[in-house]
Amino acid sequence: MTLDNLKIGRSGVITAVGGDGALRRRLLDMGLTPKTRVMVRKVAPLGDPIELHLRGYELTLRKEDAKNIEINEVD
Repeated sequence: MTLDNLKIGRSGVITAVGGDGALRRRLLDMGLTPKTRVMVRKVAPLGDPIELHLRGYELTLRKEDAKNIEINEVD
């Protein structure tokens, strides 16, 4: 499952970060690293971007970028 499919209020643990070169580096620099727990806080009215809570802060991410992040959903 990818991060863009996670529903509001649900959590997941990142298993892999994809993307090419600069995109992958940017995602990793923002704290989206494997074994990190993320929760979807909000989704914009038109569905893009999504707001995430991870590592004690909020992060807004485009849905297109979220498709590059593989997760396992947790309760």
